[in-house]
Amino acid sequence: MITLCGFAVSNYYNIVKQVLLEKEIPFAEEHVLTGSKDEAVLADSPLAKIPFIRTPQGGLCESVVILDYLEARYPAHPLMPSDPFAAAKLRELITFINLHLELVARELYAQAFFGGTVSEATQASVRKRLEKSIAAFKRMVKFSPYIGGDTFTLADCVAFSNLPLVGMATRAVYGEDLLVAGGVDYKAYTKMLGERASSQKVNADRKAALTKP
Repeated sequence: MITLCGFAVSNYYNIVKQVLLEKEIPFAEEHVLTGSKDEAVLADSPLAKIPFIRTPQGGLCESVVILDYLEARYPAHPLMPSDPFAAAKLRELITFINLHLELVARELYAQAFFGGTVSEATQASVRKRLEKSIAAFKRMVKFSPYIGGDTFTLADCVAFSNLPLVGMATRAVYGEDLLVAGGVDYKAYTKMLGERASSQKVNADRKAALTKP
């Protein structure tokens, strides 16, 4: 059985969790915090990053690697097309969302979500990079009705957890959702995805984790 390690507040943990649910893969969950010094954690995630998974063959870290493994190891309920180019275009979207949108917006999270402050220089740099990336992203997305076309895929699991964070962080820091301001109106799309059973489970568990003392 797969064991998913991390915590339910993490967007990348929830991406992997949604894929497990969508593919109907039996799994257990283990609460692990980032930065653990536990040797059992470091054996499977050498930087002590989450999420990581434990499999009968050993551990795997890095969320995109995990997604590719799950898709290859559990071909039932596929979440990627068999055509190599079509699959690559979806991986292109996943990479773009993770690296050019969420990772950049992450520099704002201390102020947006955790009561900290981000320097004006960092705010200006992030805004400039995000506006450039959002303009590019607008050329890539389809929302017809899913992010890559007419089929729900791994890219939708990534988008469902990451696009709202980018929107919330930029709205908190700049007073406007830069995705919407840049012409990427993702809200109807994420609302539609929110009706899926996997999305409801992920959201319910995340909210429960946020309210724990």
